[in-house]
Amino acid sequence: MGVLRKRVLFRVLLGALSIFVVLALVGALLGVWTVRRSFPQTSGDLALPGLNSPVTVLRDGYGVPHVYADDAHDLFMAQGFVHAQDRFWEMDFRRHVTAGRTAELFGEGQVETDVYLRTMGWRHVAEQEYDLLAPESRGYLDAYAAGVNAWLDENDGAEASLEYALLNVLNGGHTIEPWDPVDSLAWLKAMAWDLGGNMREETERARLLDAGFSEERIAELYPEYPYEEHLPITDTDELLGVEADLRGEADERRTPGADRPALPEEAVAAVDDVYARALALPEMLGPRSSPDLGSNSWVVGGEHTASGLPLLANDPHLGAAMPSTWHQVGLHCTELTEACPFDVAGFGFSGLPGVVIGQNESIAWGFTNLNPDVMDLFVERVEGDSYIVDGEARPLEIRTETVEVADGEDVEITVRSTHHGPLLSDTAAGEDLAGIAEEPTLEGAEEGAEYAVALQWTALTPGTTGDALFVMNRARDWEDFRVAASGFDVPAQNLVYADDEGNIGYQAPGIVPVRGKGDGRYPAPGWDSDYDWKEFIPFEELPSVYNPASGFVVTANQSGVDADYPHLLTDDWDYGYRSQRINDLLEEAIAEGPVDGEDMSRIHMDSYHGGAVAIVPHLVDVEVEGTAARARELLVDWDLYTEPDSAGAAFYQATWRHLLPLLFDELEPVAMTGNSRGMYVVADLLEDPDSEWWEGEEVSGRDEVLAAAMEAAAEELTGLLGDDPADWRWGDLHTLTATHQSFGTSGIGPVEWLFNRGPVESSGGSAIVNATGWDDKEGYAITAVPSMRMVVDLSDRDASTWVHLTGNSGHAFHPHYDDQLEPWGRGETMPFAFTEDAVRAAAVDELTLVP
Repeated sequence: MGVLRKRVLFRVLLGALSIFVVLALVGALLGVWTVRRSFPQTSGDLALPGLNSPVTVLRDGYGVPHVYADDAHDLFMAQGFVHAQDRFWEMDFRRHVTAGRTAELFGEGQVETDVYLRTMGWRHVAEQEYDLLAPESRGYLDAYAAGVNAWLDENDGAEASLEYALLNVLNGGHTIEPWDPVDSLAWLKAMAWDLGGNMREETERARLLDAGFSEERIAELYPEYPYEEHLPITDTDELLGVEADLRGEADERRTPGADRPALPEEAVAAVDDVYARALALPEMLGPRSSPDLGSNSWVVGGEHTASGLPLLANDPHLGAAMPSTWHQVGLHCTELTEACPFDVAGFGFSGLPGVVIGQNESIAWGFTNLNPDVMDLFVERVEGDSYIVDGEARPLEIRTETVEVADGEDVEITVRSTHHGPLLSDTAAGEDLAGIAEEPTLEGAEEGAEYAVALQWTALTPGTTGDALFVMNRARDWEDFRVAASGFDVPAQNLVYADDEGNIGYQAPGIVPVRGKGDGRYPAPGWDSDYDWKEFIPFEELPSVYNPASGFVVTANQSGVDADYPHLLTDDWDYGYRSQRINDLLEEAIAEGPVDGEDMSRIHMDSYHGGAVAIVPHLVDVEVEGTAARARELLVDWDLYTEPDSAGAAFYQATWRHLLPLLFDELEPVAMTGNSRGMYVVADLLEDPDSEWWEGEEVSGRDEVLAAAMEAAAEELTGLLGDDPADWRWGDLHTLTATHQSFGTSGIGPVEWLFNRGPVESSGGSAIVNATGWDDKEGYAITAVPSMRMVVDLSDRDASTWVHLTGNSGHAFHPHYDDQLEPWGRGETMPFAFTEDAVRAAAVDELTLVP
């Protein structure tokens, strides 16, 4: 009986195990089926109702689509279809964010974000912009939307993307709405937010002033740009459209602190609350607390190249995202005509027709952020439904909106605006702002009055950037290019240019305000019209050069102009360590010449830490003991390159991380940036050991502060990397986990596993050409990245190269979801096929879209 029982038990256990295995296998198969059911069809034939003629879509081994169509309508309709195939969840999420509708997807936890974005009114402005566009631009946007909607007709829920299956589990699902052309334009507002204005710096200065710091001490923290040390982009003598004799008429407001209005203590707190809410916005809109958002671009004329024609390079620095911000694409009319003038390829945004950065058959172009001061905060005096200007009441503009909430009650909001802009203090972050000045000191303020804070920002005025992108895509020469630039209102950018005739150039576009009183460094009194924006800098007087004598142009967020330029653009530039390094490397390459594409790619990955040059000598002169002393010896031999294997880089960056809070402890809650401004300020202070900044709460004296920073760094790295400094590696600290924008920080391990990828290590860091930025307040992980790298060879377009952060697909587990992530980390690029012969040779899939 015992043997029989054992046999029965064995059979029962075997049966149970079999059932478990079958269930696990079925679950796995269902999981695979759920994941794969949204993968796009990329070969064969597919019907696309609304086309005039068949369209061919060729894809290479990285899933990059090149679209070939007989007319412009079909070209953009097919692009909309392809974008929806690859990235529709991203498109849908983006339009919900820009419209302030994320609570519809994720519930009440997103209501405050939605209220803030509704108050700014991005979607509201985009709706007005659509009507301003040229008829042909509206036609392209309409065709694109029709392509997206044709795809939606056949794909819904989990068939559209895995995220919808998860959303169904979390909140019962989501009904996908048809795509609207305005959805495309609204994303431009998100990019303008990502790249526009000095809201951070304006708020910080107001807080410091309120905390009792003098204007002189604040100026030490925001020094003038070092024009002699780090070359600006342009020289006034070479500018197009700005007469040299205007240099004597430079705006006196370029002197820091000129015309600064005093603010009541409560107003400063109000401004701070408004900014705090800005920091809480989704990171896909740009981590506005990060000083690492910027970009590099440079163009070299044919006199310096191996081919005799220009080379152009670009790598925009944006917040790290999964999938990458960019989508690679080619758009080709089968025959170039006036009715179908597009033969263009490069990087664009899912949800937006056309190419943002890239090349066509005649020219190539790249973008970096000019970052002029196009945002101002105004403290407004409010009386009921009116606000006061020059002693007279004006009616507030008022509109009501409804925020729908998944699994919750709708929220009704009232949005109030002045002629400056929306009252951001009406949002939850600013709900305590009523009566902010009980004892006002601001001229014109009155005791007991109600005050609010408005944002004036160029992006909140309807503009024509949507037109400009299409004009740029079909530009054939410098004149066409400048016409396109003249309509590129926001965000104001540095545009570099090259053409197949051998010309190179630079143009700064954008709407940049000319103020009455004030210089934009501090919030201003809204009730005094003397502080209003009076006009905008004429396009003809914005910085621009064509075929400069040097034969090359470098833009890397440094000052766009020299000290002689007559207009005030901003004084909150990047301080130029990246730009000067690129200038130096180009001069070396030109001297060794001729320059080729490999030289350009090597510059992209340069990891030399120019900001450490002035700091390291002081560190090695300071006495420390134990592990810190052994670690300090690493700096003696460190070559200042931040390669992954570098022990010196690991110790220096850890020392830098601990130095900032020790040196600037009195700034709390404001924190000194770890980027170029912080580096420049610290370098200056190191030459002044008697500065009061070296007097701290924990430790005082220059050498004592430096020693304490090294000791803290050594202790931290011992815990993280072991007790032998020689074994420390920067790459073990400095890694990127590409994080999904909507589910990647859910806190649910399996969900994050589904969508996040990495970590991958990389060289570089903040204010380094390979600008893998990190937040010194949080750790060493990469938070801002060169979101793509591109080199265009104007002599052989198929010799161009490119890569972007993750992959072209937005579908988790698709082969092209993350197939560029590791090559990106290693600094590799892949061929950027442009001509039809090269595209066909590289193609692995061919899809025909038929009417």
